Amino acid sequence: MRSIQRMNPLLIISRLLIIVFFALISYGLTGSIAVKSTLGTILAIISLGAAIVFLYLLPKLYQQPTEEDQL
Repeated sequence: MRSIQRMNPLLIISRLLIIVFFALISYGLTGSIAVKSTLGTILAIISLGAAIVFLYLLPKLYQQPTEEDQL
């Protein structure tokens, strides 16, 4: 039999927030493209890039520092 792994409620909430945030960025980007707003498009792309960088760097926050990093 397979063991069913239960997800942490905090993990579910964090992933749901990430999905909602990316949905809002997508909505803003498509809306700014629809009304031909250059500034809105630029700001939505910057926001998307910042969110991707944040999600890339977030796991590194929880890693244990090695001896090389402490020097």
